[in-house]
Amino acid sequence: MRIMNQTPTSIIVAAITQAIVDHQLAPGAKLGEQRLADHFGVSRTLVRQALFRLSQKRLITMEPARGAFVAAPSPQEARQVFALRRLLELEMTRKFVSQVKPLQIKALRQHLKLERAALSGPDLTGRSEMLGDFHVVMANLMGDKVLAEVLGDLISRCALITLMYQSTDDAGHSVDEHEALVDAMAAGDVDTATALMAQHLDHVLDSLTWHKEKSGKTPLPASTWP
Repeated sequence: MRIMNQTPTSIIVAAITQAIVDHQLAPGAKLGEQRLADHFGVSRTLVRQALFRLSQKRLITMEPARGAFVAAPSPQEARQVFALRRLLELEMTRKFVSQVKPLQIKALRQHLKLERAALSGPDLTGRSEMLGDFHVVMANLMGDKVLAEVLGDLISRCALITLMYQSTDDAGHSVDEHEALVDAMAAGDVDTATALMAQHLDHVLDSLTWHKEKSGKTPLPASTWP
């Protein structure tokens, strides 16, 4: 979508998201409402709306009497989230493949097309969310609403982590791994599908770059952005 067709709130959300991804805003950096309002030439009301949207995406945290801060997921948190996902999703994969139907495979392949499209687009948050949604789609296709809700929360946490610390190349590998996983599911191969899911989750965790100097980007102090 072109910038001219976006609302002021959407433009602010996109700009802050990009600054976080580019490490111009470091984890823990404070986001001052008045400073953002001055920078974007809008009211503080619009800034608050943008910050609320960002908090819903877990990109920032809102602290009473202190303000808004860029979220700061730690390596320990990421490992805990992925460990729990591993427990849930390996069992989910076994059950899914044991009862898989052609229409379910068709739905997953349609989702893979959306992943490819998101990968080539400019919306980094949308890309991260689309990759995570693959796993929630599996739970929904099984009719397990409780599992879908639990996975949705875990994957929201993962989406922030991968958005901040995963490269576009690694995101592309995730799509490839999803495709291989669907092929195994379509073949009804429970063992291969389960092994591929385990490898996929391990690869995503291993791909995360916690030390920003490795990515060639140095986090800037909050005072330099905007």
